[in-house]
Amino acid sequence: MSKTINALLGDTPGRVAVKLIIISLFVGIVMTLLGWTPMDVVWKIVHFFKSLWSMGFSSFSKLFDVIIVGAAIVVPAFIIIRLLSWKR
Repeated sequence: MSKTINALLGDTPGRVAVKLIIISLFVGIVMTLLGWTPMDVVWKIVHFFKSLWSMGFSSFSKLFDVIIVGAAIVVPAFIIIRLLSWKR
């Protein structure tokens, strides 16, 4: 039973709980600094998909723009992290 739970969670339940608490703390701090509530985030996601639906085919352009904006941050961060962790 213990091996099954560890396989499901990816680690021991205690370690997973500690990791989740730490990540929740950081996310909570960021959301508080930005003035967001969980319902604001849910509303923004729902509004985004409603606007995609209402705009029809032009929504694919907006979705592509959102992906490009996200990639402008994610791809360089990924490359920097990979370079810093590269063992010479």
